[in-house]
Amino acid sequence: MKIFPAIDLIDGCAVRLFKGDYSKKTVYSSSPVDVAKSFVDAGAEYIHIVDLDGAKDGSNANLEVVGRIVSESGLKAEIGGGIRSMESIEKYLNLGVMRVILGTAAVTDEDFLKAAVSKYGERVAVGVDIKDGFVAIKGWTETSKLGCFEFCEKLQNTGVKTVICTDISKDGVMAGTNIELYRQLSEKFTMDIVASGGVSDIESVKTLANMNMYGAILGKALYTGAIDLSEAIKAAEVKA
Repeated sequence: MKIFPAIDLIDGCAVRLFKGDYSKKTVYSSSPVDVAKSFVDAGAEYIHIVDLDGAKDGSNANLEVVGRIVSESGLKAEIGGGIRSMESIEKYLNLGVMRVILGTAAVTDEDFLKAAVSKYGERVAVGVDIKDGFVAIKGWTETSKLGCFEFCEKLQNTGVKTVICTDISKDGVMAGTNIELYRQLSEKFTMDIVASGGVSDIESVKTLANMNMYGAILGKALYTGAIDLSEAIKAAEVKA
């Protein structure tokens, strides 16, 4: 299983939110590039980046910072947040990111999703953010009427290869991840599933790896020291 250490960006800084609440923000570093380099030092190959400014307003406000993270760290990057046009996809892919993650646009603009997947294939992933069983949009500030499994079925039928699924209630609260949700997703779908939200201990990493999950995103647990990144990478490689 692949481990994706995460950097969430607001105003060019590395931050974390509590349950996606923009008013409950902790700034961890004013130099996200240095944070990314620390991931490399721990043995990481991948990085998960979210432009939280973009997620809320659809801008690419942190484009320059993302470019520096990719070029200076050498990590294989996936980026989400505010990617709602083919132009935005192009901008990020031209920076050298591995893949872009569509969120709000994948829910609200089915034609755009189809066009993006048709043109860029596996380089387009979709973020499925779950709030009370339904898909949340616009930086988690609104909830759609689409259920989690209903939406994932649509995505698989559209040809989406990778889904990053976050249980918002678990995000940033250090109370464990939603193992049952990921078990159901892995059983129901053939897409690559990345677990996100509440992966806060090594046992969770091992459990997800043994469920044949494609990947897991580590966020707050890294910044608080609850999980050692190099240890998590090793744990993700071992099957019980």
